[in-house]
Amino acid sequence: MDRWYKEYQENPPCITVPAPGPESQKLHKKIKEYMKGYSSQVKLFPVVFTEGRGPFLRDVDGNTYLDFSSGIYVTNCGHCHPKITESIQKMAGKLLNAHDFDSPMKYEALELLAEILPGDISGIQFYSDGTPAVEAGLRAARAITDKIEFLSFWKDFHGKTLGSVSLAVMSADKGIRAPGFFMAPRPDCYRCPFNCERSTCNLFCVDFVERVLDEETTGRVAAIVMEPIQGWAGSVFPPDGFISELKKRCEKRGILLFLDEILTGMGRTGTWFACEHYDTVPDIITVGKGLGNGFPVTAMAVREEHKEALEKISASSSFGGNPVACAAVSSVIKVIREENLLDQAKAIERVVMNRLEKMKEDYSIVGDVRGKGCLFGIELVKDKSTKEPFADAGSRVYRKAFEKGLAWVPAGHILRMSPPLIMTEELAIKGCDLIEESIAETERELC
Repeated sequence: MDRWYKEYQENPPCITVPAPGPESQKLHKKIKEYMKGYSSQVKLFPVVFTEGRGPFLRDVDGNTYLDFSSGIYVTNCGHCHPKITESIQKMAGKLLNAHDFDSPMKYEALELLAEILPGDISGIQFYSDGTPAVEAGLRAARAITDKIEFLSFWKDFHGKTLGSVSLAVMSADKGIRAPGFFMAPRPDCYRCPFNCERSTCNLFCVDFVERVLDEETTGRVAAIVMEPIQGWAGSVFPPDGFISELKKRCEKRGILLFLDEILTGMGRTGTWFACEHYDTVPDIITVGKGLGNGFPVTAMAVREEHKEALEKISASSSFGGNPVACAAVSSVIKVIREENLLDQAKAIERVVMNRLEKMKEDYSIVGDVRGKGCLFGIELVKDKSTKEPFADAGSRVYRKAFEKGLAWVPAGHILRMSPPLIMTEELAIKGCDLIEESIAETERELC
């Protein structure tokens, strides 16, 4: 691997000013006068970043952090990868936007993306954010099936506009779910909503989906929509066989399977797309986050047999598929291939999961650990037998590790890790060291 971030590699991470430092706090306070609605990770640790290289970030106080978040699952190829940066810069100097007119760069991006999409998925539309791509997937499902309803799963996250919000958890600030949207319990073998044991349940969670279809919908369900691996909810993985069996049930009922891989795609789990782990080709897929390695570009795609139905929904978008975005897509795919980053992600999985499993054995507050590729989760509990969530511990461990120089992601009592695919095994071990130190300190303080 080309070490193009050499200037960051001496004793990383390097915290010379207690973080978040005075400059971070001062600038964050000024920005907060205009910006409202920060995520929990910023509220818990309001650091202000100024630059990044590879798996490192640097703040305005001069501290250097090891990035275990990839800008919330985005910079899969590391910050400011020279090949990706050069491609974006070059195209930005030639053509920024031509609405939905074609360009040679659009053709290259489409051709490369079609090569890596699962199965025969090849009908593609580009967008600039995850939510519009998901909304396009809903429109595509209706156009393909002439049906109007959707079923999704508890605690999945799909976006922030009416349709995508209606696929997810609702709260008072979001109003009410749009008509025609229904939900089923999400399978989670650590916290089974049915109190089943995986060894004897025979995938009752799939059977229950069919009960919801029969008892709650009008029988006009266009698609079942799900994250193959939950992100916002805390890196929750489905049981083996769930997605493939769900696909079979969908086919029998004439329902499409729509997998939202905005978070899990582009090598994040050690394969191009997470559905490959479950031997399933969805009818509709959404791709984003890592697709542009930080440049805002997403895509919605359908199987070959459904391509013509996309003529019924406009592909026109102010920014989707612009030449610069397509340059980012093309260069990301090339970098992942040329640098064997799928294999690197699997190597990181082995190193990190070995450490996480050991932490689970050694610490009473670590209830569960899970991971695939460069996507991991640690679930903290007050008691391993009751599995009572330990949100205070989650906040403390998150802040302690960040103070030591680890940039990562909280989710209440669950801690999420998504290091870039370029992460070395040595740096992954260093990150695990910081996490373990923080867990040990927190356990001594709270238990």
